[in-house]
Amino acid sequence: METRGRRLLPVLLALVAAAVAPPAVSRDEREVVEVSGAPDGVVWVAQLSDLHFSVHHPERAYDFRRYVGPALAMVNPDLVLITGDLTDGKSKDLLTMKQNEVEWVEYESTINDIIRISKLPRRIFYDLRGNHDCFGVPASGANYDFYQKYSINAKLRRQGRVQSITVENGGRKHLFVGFDSTMEIGLRGPTNLFGHPTDKQLIELDQALSQWDTGFDKVPVTKIAFGHFPLSFSALTESGKSIKDVFLKQSLAAYLCGHLHTRFGKNLKRYYHRAVQEPSLWEHYYQFNMHQGYAIQSNKENCSEEAVRTEEFWEWEMGDWRKSRSMRILAIDDGYVSYTDIDFRLGSKSIIILPTFPLDSRFMQRASASRDFECHIRGPSTFDTVRALVFSKHEIVSVSVKIYDSRPGTLEVVFDSEMKRVDSNETRGHMYLVPWNWRAFEDPSPSRFWLQIEVMDITGDTSISHLRPFSVNGLTARVNWTWKEFFVIGIQWASIYHPALWCALSLIFSLLLAPQVSAVVFKDQFTYKSLYTNGSERTLFKSLVGGFIWLFVELARVIPVWILLVVYTFYLVFLPWLFGHPITDDNLTYMTHRGWILKRPNSGNEVVHAGIPDVMVVVLPHLCFVLLPTIAILAAMAAERTAYREHYLSRSGKKKDDYYQKSRRQIEHENFWNGRWIRKFLCLLCLVVLWKHWKLCRALVKAYAMNPLLHSPVLFFFIPALMGFAIYKTSSI
Repeated sequence: METRGRRLLPVLLALVAAAVAPPAVSRDEREVVEVSGAPDGVVWVAQLSDLHFSVHHPERAYDFRRYVGPALAMVNPDLVLITGDLTDGKSKDLLTMKQNEVEWVEYESTINDIIRISKLPRRIFYDLRGNHDCFGVPASGANYDFYQKYSINAKLRRQGRVQSITVENGGRKHLFVGFDSTMEIGLRGPTNLFGHPTDKQLIELDQALSQWDTGFDKVPVTKIAFGHFPLSFSALTESGKSIKDVFLKQSLAAYLCGHLHTRFGKNLKRYYHRAVQEPSLWEHYYQFNMHQGYAIQSNKENCSEEAVRTEEFWEWEMGDWRKSRSMRILAIDDGYVSYTDIDFRLGSKSIIILPTFPLDSRFMQRASASRDFECHIRGPSTFDTVRALVFSKHEIVSVSVKIYDSRPGTLEVVFDSEMKRVDSNETRGHMYLVPWNWRAFEDPSPSRFWLQIEVMDITGDTSISHLRPFSVNGLTARVNWTWKEFFVIGIQWASIYHPALWCALSLIFSLLLAPQVSAVVFKDQFTYKSLYTNGSERTLFKSLVGGFIWLFVELARVIPVWILLVVYTFYLVFLPWLFGHPITDDNLTYMTHRGWILKRPNSGNEVVHAGIPDVMVVVLPHLCFVLLPTIAILAAMAAERTAYREHYLSRSGKKKDDYYQKSRRQIEHENFWNGRWIRKFLCLLCLVVLWKHWKLCRALVKAYAMNPLLHSPVLFFFIPALMGFAIYKTSSI
C-alpha cells in the first residue's frame, strides 16, 4: 500500500502543477515550419492588404479569385499574410459603418476558392483584422464580431492578438510575428482610425520576437513583423509606450503594414534607428524624410573590433487591393530582405521577377549594411553573385541581367550577362544567379549603378523588372516624400493630437478674450478713425498688425455675438459634443474632445474614454475649419459695419454740389461702399463655412444613428444660428 502511494504521489504533484501553472502559449501561436528544397537559405512570402470586400463592390472579390489564386499557385510562397481590412463595413454612401455578415461570408468563400486554386495549405495563411473589421463590435467574441467566425485565424484557433510562425530553411530561421492592435471596443467610423496597442500586448510582442534569442543552438534569425496600422497611426499604450520601441529593441528587418492605401503615394516607407544622442522634441511628432537623417559611415570599418549593435528597422506600407489591386512578394535571401509589388489592374501576370541581391539602395539598405559589406559578416560568397527569383507559368528560356552606370548623365550598360538557374532535385522556386566582380561597383554614390533583369519564357512573352539603384558599399539613397506622403506617414498623429487641440483652443480664446481686454484698456487706440488717420505715419507691418487687432476688437464690441462665441467655446471644452451610438445596437452615449464615454466590457461599471486620438477626425476639423473661420468672418463683418458707418457719416456731411467736384476714383470708391461688396463677399464665405459644417454634421448623423434635433442641437445648429444672428446685428449702421 505504501509503495502504491509513493507511485501515485508524482502523478498527483504533476496534476496539481498543471492545474496551477499559467496556460502555455498554444502551438498555433508559435508555430515552427521547416521547408525543404532549393534554393537553400531563401524563403519568400506573399502579402495582401486592405481587401475591402463589399456588397456594393462585388468586383473586388471577383478579381481576387481571378488573379490572386493563379498568382499564388505560380509563386508558391511559404506564407501568405493578409494585413487587415478584410471587409469594407460601409454603406453605399460611405457614411454608415458597421459589420455586414454577407461581406464576411463572401470573404470566407473567396479565401476557400483561393486555397483550392493555389493548392496551398490553409495553415500558411494568416489574416489579421483592420479597423474596418471591427466597426461597431462591442468586444472580441461578442455580437457582430464576424472575424471570430469567418477568418482563417479563427478557423485554425489562433486566438491571440500576437501570432508567430518561424520558417526554417538552409540553417536559418525566419521569424514572422503578426500583431493585431485594433480597438478592444470597436467604435464605428470615423472615430476608429488608429491602432490601440496595450501594455500587455507589447509584452507579448516583445516575447514573441525574442523567442530565438536565447536558444542553445544559436542560428541566424531574420525577424519580420506584420500588422495593419503604420506607426504614424498607432496610439501609445496606457503607460505611454510605443510599438516602435519594441521594434527597435528587437532590430527587425522590416515591419509590413497596410491601412493607408496608395492614393497618398507609393513611397509610404520609413526607416527608424535608435539615435545615440537624445532625440530632439520635434522627432516625437514628425520626420521630414524617409531616412531620418542618420549619419552614413563612409570610413573603413575596423573589423577586428566587435560591432556595436544597431537598433533599426524598416516600415513598409503596402498598397491596397481595394482600388490598386496590389500584391507584394517579399523574399529573404541569406538574411537580406527585398520585395516587389505586383499590379493586377492591367490583368494577370505570367512572369514575376524579384531581384534578391544586390538590394535596392533606396528602400532596403540599413545603417548596419556598410559593416556587413566591409567585414563579410555573412560570408564573401553572399556578394559573389547577382541573384533573382523568377516565377513563371511557362518554361523559362532565358534570364539576363544588365547593370547601368548613370554617371555620364545617361544610363550606359556596364554589365550584361546571362543568368543560370540553380538546379536541384527538389525545387520550391527558381533562383537564377550570375557571378560578378562586386568590388568593381564600389562607389561613394548609392545611386550611381542601376540593376535590371529581363526574362523570356517559351511562349516568347518577355518581362523586365523595375530599374533599381544599388550600392555594394551598403550606402542608402535618399528619397524625399511628397507632401501627401509626409502627411500620412511622416507625422505621428497620435502624439500630435493633444498639442494641436490645445493650440487651436488657445488661439480661439486669444482671438476672443485678448481683443475684449484691448477694447476696455485701450478704448480709442484700436478704432477705425485712429487707423485711418494715422495710416500714412505707420509702416506696412504696423498697419497690418493694427488692422488685424482692430477686426477682433470690433467683434468684441458686438457684445451679444461675442458672448455667444465665448459660451460656445467653453461648451466644447467641458460638455458633450454629440450623443450617438458608436457601437452597433448599444445604448446612447456621448462624445467629448476626450473621446467616447463607454463602459469597459466585462468590468462592471468602469467607464473609459474610447477613441483617443481617433476623435481628432471630428474635433480638429470642427475647430480649424468651422469655428476659427466663423470667428474670423464675423470679426470682418463687425469691422465692415464700422467702416461703412464712418463712410456713410462722412458722406452725409458733404454738400450736395461737392459730388460734382469729386474725382473718378472717389466716385468708384463710393459706389463700392454703397454696394457693400465686402459684406456680400463675407456672406458668401459664410455659405462656404456652413457647407463644410453641414458635411461634417451629415456624416456624424449617418455614422452614429443620431437625431440631431435631440442628441446634438448645440453642435449642429449653433453655428448656422450664430451666423444668421451676426449678419442681422451687423446689417444696420
